[in-house]
Amino acid sequence: PHHFVSAKINCVYLFTKLFSVTFQSGYVNVVGMPNAGKSTLVNLLTGQTISVINSKAQTTRHRILGILNGTNYQVVFSDTPGFTKPAYLLHNQMNRKVEEAISDADILMWVIDISSPKAPSSDLELRIQSTSGHLLILLNKIDLSGQEATEKAVKFYTEKYPKAIILPISAANKFGTPEIMKVLLDWLPEHPPYFEGDDYTDRTMRFYVSEIIRNNILKYYDKEIPYSIEVVVNDYIEEERIDKISCDIIVARDSQKGIILGEGGKAIKKLGIKSRREIEQITGKKVFLALYVKVDKNWRDNPQSLKKYGYE
Repeated sequence: PHHFVSAKINCVYLFTKLFSVTFQSGYVNVVGMPNAGKSTLVNLLTGQTISVINSKAQTTRHRILGILNGTNYQVVFSDTPGFTKPAYLLHNQMNRKVEEAISDADILMWVIDISSPKAPSSDLELRIQSTSGHLLILLNKIDLSGQEATEKAVKFYTEKYPKAIILPISAANKFGTPEIMKVLLDWLPEHPPYFEGDDYTDRTMRFYVSEIIRNNILKYYDKEIPYSIEVVVNDYIEEERIDKISCDIIVARDSQKGIILGEGGKAIKKLGIKSRREIEQITGKKVFLALYVKVDKNWRDNPQSLKKYGYE
């Protein structure tokens, strides 16, 4: 099937060249503050779960590509971490991914939560103003903001960014989102496809296993714990009927290890069961999941640790 789809995409591109039909392809990079709805939007537009979604901020830590193939176009969406005021070196690395996305975008999609009382970061705005690509400003969560606030926001951003297109949307309710693709296809440059085959993301299953576990830690643990952990997949052995996976949950302090484990190991057992079921839904196979907790003190401020965990 992989070769068939790859050949199909190549044939479509060859057809467009032979008959002078324009093929469009480009990077549409999505930026914004934490919890603005970027990942919800990317998942909706691609029709795939590219990024895990959680109501807590800083769920997305990496730049993740989502690939959407049409008859004569390929849109490469780039989901990014929420731009944040750095409290750790980790946040600097996350912000750097946002800056990279702004600098290399063919089309920059800036997602703004207009239901939030907090204004977008002025540092983020300065970087956005430097983009050389097209700018699409999406005023998200209008279902939570009200008509008057929405109209006010549309007027404000229209006057401030006269060359941009401003669309009020609700990604969660799929309101206004069909208009996004119309704008993207108007702006997408003429270019051969960047990716071939049936891939819909640049990330591996190992990456998604770590994201599923980390997302469940965000769900089931409180306060600082979810933001202090990293998940590392040590082994991923695929067999005919079962996948055997071994992961380390990295914590920043000794006291956090006991919290992750829980009394008598109950908390980590619950985490393992929930995560295993989600992984099995994706793989379509039985999964054996082993979770271990290790301490890497202050890893969020340690350059060597950040590099080891894939943040450089």
